[in-house]
Amino acid sequence: MTTRAAVHETTIPVGHQPSVLRLGFERIVIELRTFFRNRQAMVFVFTFPLMFLVLFGTIFSGNIKGPPGAEAVTIKQYYVSGMLAAGIVSTTFTNLAMSIAIEQHNGLLKRLGGTPLPKAAYFIGKIGMCVITSTVQAAIMLTFGVIVYGLSLPVDMTHWAVFLTTTVLGVASCSLLGIAFTRLIPNEQSATALVQPPYLILQFLSGVFVPFSQIPGFLQAIGSIFPLRWMASGYRYAFLPDWFQQEEMNGQWYVGQGLAVLAAWTVLGFLACIFFFRWTRKADG
Repeated sequence: MTTRAAVHETTIPVGHQPSVLRLGFERIVIELRTFFRNRQAMVFVFTFPLMFLVLFGTIFSGNIKGPPGAEAVTIKQYYVSGMLAAGIVSTTFTNLAMSIAIEQHNGLLKRLGGTPLPKAAYFIGKIGMCVITSTVQAAIMLTFGVIVYGLSLPVDMTHWAVFLTTTVLGVASCSLLGIAFTRLIPNEQSATALVQPPYLILQFLSGVFVPFSQIPGFLQAIGSIFPLRWMASGYRYAFLPDWFQQEEMNGQWYVGQGLAVLAAWTVLGFLACIFFFRWTRKADG
């Protein structure tokens, strides 16, 4: 993944200092343009979760039965909710951690830091790009789930509110954590090796591939520390019947607790960016 084009296109006329928000908007346009020019990255971000959804939906079939008279939930419908959450983590945490690390170690951020561009505008551009690409990816996944797998959309405003709040907090927390995680990446070559394993492991600990109630208790506890578990649970609440909570931890949704965890990770991610992110690698000694 290359982000070289994103560094050289923001210009600030002499004697004129636009607002940070305006510069941030310009950076969003630049980041999106760079992202869509990189066809390999674009295809990976948008199709990888969808390929997993189709793969698991093809290999595994059957229904998860509820109380007598309740409509069963197909395995395919279950996977839509989980892969929607996993896709957002891929678009935010994985994408930002890898792309920013490459920019750091190629010296691109150092050169950008030498321009009058406010640093805040750079991060507005990155996070804004994640918001837009996550929205597009979620739309693709939901459209596929509804048309192909018969997924039902949220039934009322409460479920819609949980879906939207989970998405906003999920994108915010995972974007900030992706930025902060770059501190742990020692060089460009190790970016993929350090970023992908946590993402893949957490999918198995967060109820993305198997019902959360079937995961051993100590692994449930580990998975419940991180955002992905609560994003997947929030989406299951939004899209699956109310009876499905019997397949959750202790047979409950824990919606409020999940949103609180996502909000806490958003705050922690913001603080981690302030204290641990480095514009260049010189500060690491």
